[in-house]
Amino acid sequence: MIIPDASSQGQEPLERQYKIVKKSIDYLRKHVKDQPSLAQLAREVHMSEFHLQRVFTDWAGISPKKFLQYLTKEYALSALTLSTSVEQSALDLGLSSPSRLHDLMIKCVAMTPGEVKAAGKGVHIKFGHSLTPFGLALIGWTDKGICHLMFNDVLKDAQEELELMWPSAQFSQDSKGADHWIQRIFFPGTASPPTQDQPSLQVLLKGTQFQMKVWEALLKTPPRALTTYGAVAQQLNAPSAHRAVGTAIGKNTIAYLIPCHRVIRASGEFSDYRWGVERKMAMIGREAALQA
Repeated sequence: MIIPDASSQGQEPLERQYKIVKKSIDYLRKHVKDQPSLAQLAREVHMSEFHLQRVFTDWAGISPKKFLQYLTKEYALSALTLSTSVEQSALDLGLSSPSRLHDLMIKCVAMTPGEVKAAGKGVHIKFGHSLTPFGLALIGWTDKGICHLMFNDVLKDAQEELELMWPSAQFSQDSKGADHWIQRIFFPGTASPPTQDQPSLQVLLKGTQFQMKVWEALLKTPPRALTTYGAVAQQLNAPSAHRAVGTAIGKNTIAYLIPCHRVIRASGEFSDYRWGVERKMAMIGREAALQA
């Protein structure tokens, strides 16, 4: 595996870093009214304050105290206003889309109704498991782009879900290819450049027309900005469709790249997430830290 491993530099391995961060977030969610100190948090995760500080700094680039500021309702409410300012910046710069401001460029390719009906017949899907800053993930791709990216600590279950979604497709495992895609998505500064055999990053969308509109709308929400179900519905000129938007978000099978983790409640509360609310909060906090 070519994913950077901090353990070779005397740091916690990436997988353990995430588990510690996840456990810390879970504890803080349950004790948010108590405003636990760093010492209390360190005791909860069975570490010294110094060790916990180092883990957070290795993982997010900032201290636990600073990182946790990104997980408050106050920060979430301020981040909800950021999407509008980013879109305005794009217009001021003459860019066709605010996605031009993103570090990670994503192109969407939609499957045709006929291709969806064929359930993957004639499609060759390569897949593999690889480590990310948010735990183990299963990624699948075709010659048209990434068609699947899901977090799942149970590898057998993750693979079965992929195969159920594409029952007539041909599958082959490609661990090296999976590491390459994960490298490009989560560690872009260390990934090798694309070649003719490894096209630029793009995703293959499989869903209803409304679902695809929702997923494409989410791509306009950049890192460090957040949005709401209602705001996405407004963006689609369907203001009463916020529940349908929520359903479409729940059907997303290309995690992180289609950033459904950036959708929260209008109250500033972090809503549920298909792969766990702690993972969602970890994503939001880490993105905010890296973009600060």
